[in-house]
Amino acid sequence: MKIVLVGAGSAQFGYGSLGDIFSSKVLEKSEICLLDINEESLHEVLQNAQAFIEKHKLPFTVKATTDRKKAFKGADFIISSIEVGDRFKLWEEDWKVPLQYGIHQVYGENGGPGGVFHSLRIVPPILDIVKDAMEICPDAYIFNYSNPMTAICTTVKRAYPEAKFIGLCHEIGWLNSWLPPMLNIKIEDIYFKATGLNHFSCMLEVKNKKTGKDLYPEVLEKAEAFFLHDPGYSDLLDKELAGKSGEEREGYEKATSSGKSRYEWADKRIVQFMLKNYKLLPITNDSHFGEYIGWAWDVVDHRGILDFFDFYKLSLRQNVHHEIQLKTSERVVPIIEGIIGDLNYEESAVNLLNNGAIKELPDWIAVEVPAMIHKGGLTPIELPDLQKGYASLLRSYCGVYDLTAEAIIHKKREYVIQAMLASPVVHHARCIEEMVDRMISRQREWLGYLQ
Repeated sequence: MKIVLVGAGSAQFGYGSLGDIFSSKVLEKSEICLLDINEESLHEVLQNAQAFIEKHKLPFTVKATTDRKKAFKGADFIISSIEVGDRFKLWEEDWKVPLQYGIHQVYGENGGPGGVFHSLRIVPPILDIVKDAMEICPDAYIFNYSNPMTAICTTVKRAYPEAKFIGLCHEIGWLNSWLPPMLNIKIEDIYFKATGLNHFSCMLEVKNKKTGKDLYPEVLEKAEAFFLHDPGYSDLLDKELAGKSGEEREGYEKATSSGKSRYEWADKRIVQFMLKNYKLLPITNDSHFGEYIGWAWDVVDHRGILDFFDFYKLSLRQNVHHEIQLKTSERVVPIIEGIIGDLNYEESAVNLLNNGAIKELPDWIAVEVPAMIHKGGLTPIELPDLQKGYASLLRSYCGVYDLTAEAIIHKKREYVIQAMLASPVVHHARCIEEMVDRMISRQREWLGYLQ
């Protein structure tokens, strides 16, 4: 096997992916090619990977290059995690410039105007990656970790329908964290099924594997009390603060306003609202889920979301020492093993073109669904009819993705404006053209292709 890691110069992605691959017996003797545009960071990851292989006497070969065409030659699997520019600087522009024009978006990363601008920047280089793959290794599977996931997957499959392009996201992991303590059952004994659009997905069913008992009534009964005392962010903050100096601890406390007590309900008010009004549990937090809903602005804890953004930004910008560890932390390696071994197992969440998987949504949009993994690839699992209210929320955002894809493929500014006007988050019209032009001018290095 030949596995290419695109964006491997990122220590977090590069070392994490290498650790996952090195833990796999199935992938032993594989060649791993590290690819990045940053030659210095790429060389550092390569040196550490080769030293790790030698130290642990692992049967893998690791090489590195900045030449994408060379990297893709003979590739069987491509795993990509890229970002463009200064991530947080651009993210804050995506989020806060629309706010100055009176547009109420709660986060600005994946949905709303900010999500559109993010898509307009990152999808073109991903299309270039896929173009090269289709010319050099057309049978290779391409796994994408970049956001905005739905916009990326929808556009790629529109431009290159034959590409074996799959999106993977971490958010489904929240159910693994929430359900066992909420239900007092081990995760091994819980079966759940969730679906929707990426970062805009809800759990459809949950049951006890041993007894077959429907556990959703218990979730609806216990969820609110659980989230009122959810220790998730407190534990996260405690972990970040462990071993830090007094000055560093003070910086974190300031970044999170009044400290960890603010995290006990922050980012969960839409979760509460969805449970009450739709009888469904979102699989992610308010900051993500609320990006796609016009009324979210009225519900979310804005200060809590800002606190978490500041905390998240600080935690990633600290001088964190990354290293390779022999463990499987991501789902891509089990998926690759499932394809190679024809394991025919169920994966809880992948992003694929709909094609009837969710009958209430158009076939052309990428959806997040459970799928069977086998030698032929990934096959979506048949899903029950969606609750009508939830389906209507999902449908209301599909047009934004349609127009965003068209804007990128055809390089049309007018489609960007129409994507904004299609968004349920946008409630003002006269300012949109000016806002779009301001962002194109401000981010011309990435958005200058729009005419």
